Amino acid sequence: MNRSFDAQHLIAGLDPGRSKCGLVLADRLVQQIHQAAILSPSQTLSWLRHWHTQGLRTLVMGNGTGSKPWLNRLGDLDLTLALVDERGTTLAARQRYWELFPPRGLAKLIPLGLRMPPRDLDDLAAQLLLERQLGHKLQRQLEPVLRTWPAP
Repeated sequence: MNRSFDAQHLIAGLDPGRSKCGLVLADRLVQQIHQAAILSPSQTLSWLRHWHTQGLRTLVMGNGTGSKPWLNRLGDLDLTLALVDERGTTLAARQRYWELFPPRGLAKLIPLGLRMPPRDLDDLAAQLLLERQLGHKLQRQLEPVLRTWPAP
């Protein structure tokens, strides 16, 4: 997770929550997600602080009920904050999951609306919020999603 980034093009997406949050870091220039995570709020804040030291200056966050406490948490970070309507991101994240990880074998026969992804989708919701703000889809490397805060 210790990659070097062109700080000028960094942007993060946050799907805020009380017990877990979806978080992604993207490069606007290459239109790609570099890191994705589903973390506790304290771990999420740690990642945002770490990315801020690497040059992150813009954060896109969902405007749902979980966003109010985050406005206070983010107060000491010098970030440009964009609030984005997060209605419908849960269903859209489920659809995006199946685009990224198509079902195999007999699972292909199950109608899309009945398929349940085998993991939480908070990181994909954060990605969708970021894409709504940017106005286009982002590419994603199919790397594992972080679940804990590793030392930077």
